[in-house]
Amino acid sequence: MIRIPAVEAIPPGIVSLADHEQHARSRLDDNAWAYFAGGAADEITLRANREAWDNILLSARVLRRLVGGHTRLQLLGRTLAHPVLLAPVAFQRMAHADGEIASAYAAAMQGAGLVLSSQASMPLEQVAQAMLGEATRGPLWFQLYFQHDRGFTRELVQHAEAAGYEALVVTVDAPSSGVRDRERRVGFKLPEGISAVNLAGLPPPKPVSLAPHQSRMFDALLTSAPTWADIEWLKGVTRLPILLKGVMHQDDARFAVVNGADGIIVSNHGGRTLDTVPATARVLPCIREAVGKAYPVLVDGGIRRGTDVLKAIALGANAVLIGRPYVYGLANAGAMGVSHVLRLLRDELEIAMALCGCATLADISADSLFN
Repeated sequence: MIRIPAVEAIPPGIVSLADHEQHARSRLDDNAWAYFAGGAADEITLRANREAWDNILLSARVLRRLVGGHTRLQLLGRTLAHPVLLAPVAFQRMAHADGEIASAYAAAMQGAGLVLSSQASMPLEQVAQAMLGEATRGPLWFQLYFQHDRGFTRELVQHAEAAGYEALVVTVDAPSSGVRDRERRVGFKLPEGISAVNLAGLPPPKPVSLAPHQSRMFDALLTSAPTWADIEWLKGVTRLPILLKGVMHQDDARFAVVNGADGIIVSNHGGRTLDTVPATARVLPCIREAVGKAYPVLVDGGIRRGTDVLKAIALGANAVLIGRPYVYGLANAGAMGVSHVLRLLRDELEIAMALCGCATLADISADSLFN
């Protein structure tokens, strides 16, 4: 049976994503806050993601005809109501008891796409059932980490296909976790009763005997890290489109096209893996130039306003994903909190479009930015 989220009120005074973040700090304990809010090392990239959007200026236009405007777009053969998707975020039950189920109901309610994490804390079938019943929903995708056991990885993919997921989002920028000081300071651990339920049954990795001169990283952990050959293997075991999440270099973007990926997500993992890499807003135009105009390119990292969404599209993105903001909404008011975050972004995007003289997303271009 699917858990139906309770209707919760949005706390008073919350009118922006920043308000949601500030209020969520009082709702999450130090353990959960370190996990959701923290970044890698000195968190330079975490801060840079946000600052980069702030430093891009918009060009306001006047007296344009805007009647009949909309935020619809075509992506991977589907019509989306707007260009905002929920990024994969693990262990959402640390933020709210309804976890990923609440996020799925909110996404369906607001016509947003949802990417479910491999490390979700709710069964993937239940999340799919919560999402798929809504006629005006956005796309439902499954985020995949390659597991050390390729047989288990194949079964996981087949499991997602059978449940109704419509694409695979393969995270390619995290063969290792980043150095997360905040988590280490609080001694992060998963609360009792919360786990990556969809990875249950994964066989433990075979023990590796290392000589004193060998590296635990390169000679043990990374021996099962995926390569381009694994993307080719994955194409052979699934009928679903494949997007690569974590592409930050033009050559990797070109390799994605050549190797048959159906799209890429420009992402630095929200600043959670390698610190001091550039902000995604800075990389995005180079990636778009590398793959051409028609190839699907999405972006995440630091998006907190509808103006940021407009800027991302002007820089070459087809759509954007948000992560931390909707988790903060989830912590504040469950499904209603996530829905509120999505509605705020969409409303702000429409306002920004109108004030920049853009009736549709197709009207947004580099000319929408002030140089």
